[in-house]
Amino acid sequence: MDLGALISETRNADTMDLDSLSTLEMVTKFNDQDATVAAAVRRTLPQVAQAVDAAAASLQEGGRLIYMGAGTSGRLGVLDASECPPTFGVPHGLVVGVIAGGPGALLKAVEGAEDDEQLGVSDLQALKLTPQDMVVGLAASGRTPYVIGALRFARQSGCRTAAISCNPDSPIAHEAAIAISPVVGPETLTGSTRLKSGTAQKLVLNMISTGAMVKIGKVYQNLMVDMQATNVKLVDRACRMVCQATGCEREEAERALRQTAYEVKTAILMVLSGLDATKAATLLAEHGGFLRAALQASMR
Repeated sequence: MDLGALISETRNADTMDLDSLSTLEMVTKFNDQDATVAAAVRRTLPQVAQAVDAAAASLQEGGRLIYMGAGTSGRLGVLDASECPPTFGVPHGLVVGVIAGGPGALLKAVEGAEDDEQLGVSDLQALKLTPQDMVVGLAASGRTPYVIGALRFARQSGCRTAAISCNPDSPIAHEAAIAISPVVGPETLTGSTRLKSGTAQKLVLNMISTGAMVKIGKVYQNLMVDMQATNVKLVDRACRMVCQATGCEREEAERALRQTAYEVKTAILMVLSGLDATKAATLLAEHGGFLRAALQASMR
């Protein structure tokens, strides 16, 4: 495939004058272009929903959600994965971000790493890939060999697979069971896919990981009730969540949180059901960590 023929690599007729604009005019053009991204992502929502369900199924089966990418796409996958443990209380290694060239590529480009299909395979083999895992390949161009190799190996290994690219009918789309292709059009700065394409990929990743966590019981209402309260700010947030979910006063929320070692979900169940910390934790475990189901059971 001719790289120059890709939509993400063509020139944008609306931004040909970037170097002659005032600063305000220039950033206005940036913003105008960015405003088109959400609409492009919206058109892919049926496929995003499929990816959310697939990711949740893998996690419920004891598998992992694994992102594979190079350059900006790889960095976005690593970012999303790294934010899941503190946000949702999941163990490190449940959501994994892998970037071509290894961790060093997060800070400095590793030349040629993305051009090696076998490297994508080797990186998945190093993770001891299992059929319960889901692999999501990320490439704005949709043609990165590293990602193609990883997705092909994952599919052959029996994994659930999804591909996120910003060009229609891309090679990685053909390697995955689920193809998510938000077509954001030519970049504001020709070929710089860290701009609109990167924003689109970030939006999709946000939905996949957050949606999957909702599906596996990490969220109650719209509260991240499995959040880890690891600093003063987060302890305060935990207290506010208990108050918001139950209507109790702060003093009662603090007392419940102390008794549950700052497990928000268990504290909410204690306040709403009247159960002690041990019984609340047991009831939650009996319902797979789903707070709404545990609450319904406590009211019977």
